[in-house]
Amino acid sequence: MKTDIIIVGCGVAGLYCALNLPDDKQIVIVTKNKARRSDSYLAQGGICVLRDEKDFKDFYEDTMRAGHYENDPDSVEIMIRSSQEVISDLVSFGVHFEKNGKEFVYTREGAHSRPRILFHEDETGKEITSHLLETARNKENITLIENFTMVDLIVEDDICKGIVGHYNEGGYISITADYTVLATGGIGGLFKHSTNYPHLTGDSLALALKYGIKLQDIDYIQIHPTTLYSKKHGREFLISESVRGEGAILLNSKGERFVDELLPRDVVANAIFDEMKKEDSKHVWLSLEKIPEEEIKSHFPNIYKHCLEEGYDITKEPIPVVPSQHYFMGGIDVDTHSLTSMPRLYAVGETACNGVHGKNRLASNSLLESLVFAKRAAEHITNDYEVLTDKTDFDVNESIYENYQQEYKEMVLSAIEKEKKNRE
Repeated sequence: MKTDIIIVGCGVAGLYCALNLPDDKQIVIVTKNKARRSDSYLAQGGICVLRDEKDFKDFYEDTMRAGHYENDPDSVEIMIRSSQEVISDLVSFGVHFEKNGKEFVYTREGAHSRPRILFHEDETGKEITSHLLETARNKENITLIENFTMVDLIVEDDICKGIVGHYNEGGYISITADYTVLATGGIGGLFKHSTNYPHLTGDSLALALKYGIKLQDIDYIQIHPTTLYSKKHGREFLISESVRGEGAILLNSKGERFVDELLPRDVVANAIFDEMKKEDSKHVWLSLEKIPEEEIKSHFPNIYKHCLEEGYDITKEPIPVVPSQHYFMGGIDVDTHSLTSMPRLYAVGETACNGVHGKNRLASNSLLESLVFAKRAAEHITNDYEVLTDKTDFDVNESIYENYQQEYKEMVLSAIEKEKKNRE
């Protein structure tokens, strides 16, 4: 297959990148699973936005402080300055955020100095991603291929010229392209307990390791403080940070509050681990008693419904929660235009690291960062576009990919452990 631009992944980063590319370019988006099974759909809390110029200094400082000042200052400023434009784009695509009349309603989450988060109930990610997906499906120049797994890059003279992949039912093919964008999401599938979909296994990182593409901070992995404790196997159910932002408190087995719930995520998660260790327990408790019942049911309807299905009425009783792997702050090193160290190869979303998040991501910056830098990738490709004059012929040797899945997982986990030891 030959196309102008190939995008691997169809979360908000991949979709928004495609929608910002020229209509005269043929774009192929491939995704490892069904289009709706991306972590972007799972984002509950919301998306940050710069409310006004007076908020810039605080927004910047909140982001830097949460990231332990290991953030890239230029990337942080770009993200914040671009936020209002991104929100306007989303509204034009039909995304609905909570409003009071004509004015947006803002909520607050941990480590934010003021409310600056737009939301749609407790399914903000689904609201945004579904509208982007619908828009992309209706574009004549965009082809979406589901159940297609990337297994390799096509590299000639150290330039990326596409990918190799296979359909879930078999059959390897090459997709050559003038430009390639990696938007494959996080690494939750490598962990026993994670809020991520299990098919997100760091495939792009493995290929970066294979081809010597620069990585950054791959040992910076965020643990979300509150997921619903369950004895069932599978993806952990997230209890949004905005629940604590609206007044929920954390309690130990004695019903005692033991931490400021609005501290950065890593601080809260570590406090929970310490309390669990002290009490020799498998979870702590989250109480929503300070939040009015009507607000719980209107602002958090899906959390309320899911907890009911698990046997807990959050309007009447606390729920057991435990920290779980949630987000990847590291990734493929990119510049402020999302370009990797390999020509014609871009990375956006959670699989990329532009330095915005530093050591710890500030709540609800993930959707914003993904969108801002996906658009910048699209703009850079558009401005820099060169049609390749040489024809790329690539014969797929299927035999070399027989054990790729296990090999790639081991490569990524080994690299993470090595980075941890180097930092120590």
